[in-house]
Amino acid sequence: MRLSIKEEDKLGEVNLQHSNNLNQLQSTQIIIKEALNTLGYKSEVFELLKEPLRMLSVRIPVRMDNGNVKIFTGYRSQHNDSVGPTKGGVRFHPEVTEEEVKALSIWMTLKCGIVSIPYGGGKGGIICDPREMSFGELERLSRGYVRAISQIVGPTKDIPAPDVFTNSQVMAWMMDEYSRIREFDSPGFITGKPLVLGGSHGRETATARGVAICIEEAAKRKDIELKKAKVVIQGFGNAGSYLAKFLMESGAKVVGISDAYGALYDEDGLDINYLLDKRDSFGTVTNLFKNTITNQELLELPCDILVPAAISNQITAKNAHRIKAEIVVEAANGPTTMEATQILSQRNVLLIPDVLASSGGVIVSYFEWVQNNLGYYWSEEEVSTKLKTKLVEAFNNVIYTADLHKVDNRLAAYMVGSRKMAEASKFRGWI
Repeated sequence: MRLSIKEEDKLGEVNLQHSNNLNQLQSTQIIIKEALNTLGYKSEVFELLKEPLRMLSVRIPVRMDNGNVKIFTGYRSQHNDSVGPTKGGVRFHPEVTEEEVKALSIWMTLKCGIVSIPYGGGKGGIICDPREMSFGELERLSRGYVRAISQIVGPTKDIPAPDVFTNSQVMAWMMDEYSRIREFDSPGFITGKPLVLGGSHGRETATARGVAICIEEAAKRKDIELKKAKVVIQGFGNAGSYLAKFLMESGAKVVGISDAYGALYDEDGLDINYLLDKRDSFGTVTNLFKNTITNQELLELPCDILVPAAISNQITAKNAHRIKAEIVVEAANGPTTMEATQILSQRNVLLIPDVLASSGGVIVSYFEWVQNNLGYYWSEEEVSTKLKTKLVEAFNNVIYTADLHKVDNRLAAYMVGSRKMAEASKFRGWI
């Protein structure tokens, strides 16, 4: 039996090469340094924040269904815990690398700072291909990972969550294993759990819901009526598919979507419900159609709002001048390069960076953790209301910072995100 695992927290297909991951880490460090310099911090603050405080590499033996033991490599990165416990997803993917996990943990720190929740950034990953593993093998791998990292994680230390190719079932196995080790029920150890095990309403759709909220606020800034807007979404995984549905329900016209195999375009609007019904568990649907276009062609389509919700480095210096959208909202990790960010800013394209736009997942993960600690659970309506309040406040803060310092929105977001961690580290006497 094979288990089809959809991407739980973000962001379509991820197939990053080692060099790209290293570039992601380096480019993140460059922007953090510029953000801290703009805020007037000493160089020692950057030296603290440019790398994770802890990076654990583990080896996980798993008995496979054929009786052989296979050894998997896993990672857990904890960027900074000056504000509170670290928080971040665990991804299962054959291209996971140490550099990628480091960069993603730093981004999580920035997200938590931007939306003002009491976490630092964490991230985990296991080098594996869950699409080639059975249900039992995945359970044994999930439990083995928890045993390997159990000394550095916990409700007050580091709280994992779903990510690429992990879901609520994987979180349930991990929570159960941690509870066995600690010998008490520990729902607050992990988020993204099934509702019956202490999960939160709205968690599965949180990333897409957060992107939709950012799109609404961005449209107001550009005086674009959302009900008449044409939207293109690159990526049809968890975030992209839910986002397409939410925007369609808001009255927007989704004219283009894509997956790893190609893209679909209809200037009159795509039938999103039909596509959702036909896609497989990995977000693939374009292989059912003959008249497809490429992902690069999709990005350059005429539209009001463009949402990269797939992989990194999609909008570059080569194609940024051909982007026709007035608003670009990043639902993926790092879809726009630094050079492209400058070009879009010069062209007066309103760019909402990934560390802000895709923060809905960690916000609702925080809500789940709070509910676990309280033993009191909120309705979906309460969760949605609290999510919108958090994100609108964060959105306005980033835009205000950009206007105040006359910088682009990405640098402004990094300034907001890193300031909280820098101040907490100073008060603790670390720097």
